Order: sequence, then structure tokens, then C-alpha cells
Amino acid sequence: MLSVVQTLPEEKWRRFVDEHPQGNVFHTPEMFRVFARTKGHRPSLWTVVENTRGSDQVLALMLPVLITLPDGLLPCFTTRAVVYGSVLVAPGPTGREALGMLLQTYRRKARTTALFTELRNLSDLSELQPILEKNGFVYEEHLNYLIDLNRPSDEILQSVGRSTRKKIRKTLRDNLVQIIEVKNRVELEPCYETLQKTFSRAKVPLADYSLFAAACEELSPKGMARSLLAKVEGVIAACSIELAYKDVIYGWYGGSDRAYRRISLNEILIWHVLKWGADGDYRLYDFGGAGKPDEKYGVRDFKAKFGGKLVCFGRNRWVHYPALLRLSELGYYIYRCCLKQSQWLCRKRTDA
Repeated sequence: MLSVVQTLPEEKWRRFVDEHPQGNVFHTPEMFRVFARTKGHRPSLWTVVENTRGSDQVLALMLPVLITLPDGLLPCFTTRAVVYGSVLVAPGPTGREALGMLLQTYRRKARTTALFTELRNLSDLSELQPILEKNGFVYEEHLNYLIDLNRPSDEILQSVGRSTRKKIRKTLRDNLVQIIEVKNRVELEPCYETLQKTFSRAKVPLADYSLFAAACEELSPKGMARSLLAKVEGVIAACSIELAYKDVIYGWYGGSDRAYRRISLNEILIWHVLKWGADGDYRLYDFGGAGKPDEKYGVRDFKAKFGGKLVCFGRNRWVHYPALLRLSELGYYIYRCCLKQSQWLCRKRTDA
């Protein structure tokens, strides 16, 4: 008999994710705890179990995280549910049946919690798409780059674009950049400040500091997160935060100070991570997304330079309230325009 539950013994939970070939870092209990400790984030667990001979067997797992924008005046306009890592389903017809049951129950019980629910697929879920679409989770194309780390680091460098490869070698040769690993929350604070500057320039909201503090304390001791700082003459100029699970490294957050844009800080940080992965017996580097194929995206151009494989696992979205979502998107557009105007005025006053 199949049943949908919202609690699960951690041992069963972890075993299901560990043993599943598509289990990723965002499915783990550790990542769940990170989101639970983050301001403006509220994770929940939805799973289908089958009782067999007195023991519950996990067949499907989904971990939506309710996210409310900081200082959101109306939560109904600013709350969305993101399923990082998407759904995880046991192979075979029983697993597919469990997924359908899970999505139906979720739609019935979670409708009023958010504007939409988005599944961010980190692997090929084409076999599950008919079930997802049938239950209102519409597929949208979304790109990503994957880099093969199961080879010597020299070979990985050789596959990087010629111009980027020259920049990396020059930066290494000049020895201007010092890469250090963050070991505690005190060292994490300047990293967050760098991210704030980067996200402010891009006019994109950044998660609260509590997300990174929780990751530092929950994940780093288990080797599931690694934060790097790039220093130039002793001054912090860039940072990179990666997640790691099984044999995969996931690009998570990164930023740099524009005052040092003449130095290839982002390139050298990515190279440092790739070399660390290759030398550490990791199989794959997941770049963490490269945008929609029909939209210009400068970040995609940057990631393309590292010679990875372009994939399109896409995303699936169920919109709970279409009219409210349209109003919310209009409000967000106006917010970004106002922020851009405010930044322009600040620069003009500074120049004056």
C-alpha cells in the first residue's frame, strides 16, 4: 500500500538518496537542515512510502523550499517554492505511480502556500516528463554545463578555451592571486560582503547570510561544502562557494570585486575548483545553470569558455495562481528598474 507522508526517519531518507544514481546534494537531510536555518526559507519533506512486510520503502521524494523575498510587504506576492535538485523517484512502474500520487497530493495541500512551485532538474528526467506534465508541472528549457573531471587536470585545462587558458596561465605565472579556504564563520563574512556587491550590481536578491553560515556549519565539516577566497595583495577580491556530494561538485555561489576586473579572478577560482575536483577523484563539475536558450545571458558565455558539455535538463513549473504571478512579475520588474535608477543617481552624486 502506498501512502504520502511528510516525515521520514533520517536513516531511510539518507539511504534512498545515497543509493539512487540521481540522488544529489539538494536531496540530503544536511541540505534540508541548511534551508531550515535560513531566514526567509522554509523547507518541507514530501515522500511516498510503500509498506512491505512491516517496513516502509521509500519510492518518491520531493523537498520544496518556500522562499519569501526579504522585506516582502505581501508574502502572497513574494513567496515561491523551489525544489532544488527536483524529484527523486525509484525506478520502475511503482516509482512512477508513487510520483503521480505525490504530485496530486502536493497540489491539493500546498496550493495556497506559494505563487508557483519550480522543479530544478539536475539530471535527465525525460522518462518522468509525461507524469509531471499530466500533474500541471509544465516543462521549460533551461541549460547547464557539465565538466568531466575524470581525467588529468592538464587535460581539463587543455579543453578550456584558448583565451581563457592563457589568462589562467598568466595569472598563475604572475602569482598575484592567493587562494585560501574559508574555515569558519568569521572568515565567511567578507565572502558574503563580496557576494552582496556582485548581486547588487546584477539587481538580483541575495539569500540571507544565515544560508551561508548554516552551510559552513552543517556541510563543510562533512566535506559537502567548500568556500574559497581570492586575495590580491592581501585584499579579498573574489569568492566561490561550491557544494559536493558523492562524486559531483556543484557550483553554488560566486562573486568578485569590479575594482580587480583586470585580473582573471573568476577564471582562476573556477580553475582552482576544477583542479581540486580532478585531483580529488570527483567525476563531474555541475556549473549550476546557464539560463534559457532563447535569452542572452552573460554568465552562460563565461561558463561556455571552460569547455564543458552543454545539456538541457530543464525545469518544471506549476503555477498556483497565474493572475497573482503576473502581478508579482510586474512588481519585480518595477523594483529592478527603481533599483537601477537609484544606483545611477548614486553614481552621479559620487562623480559630482
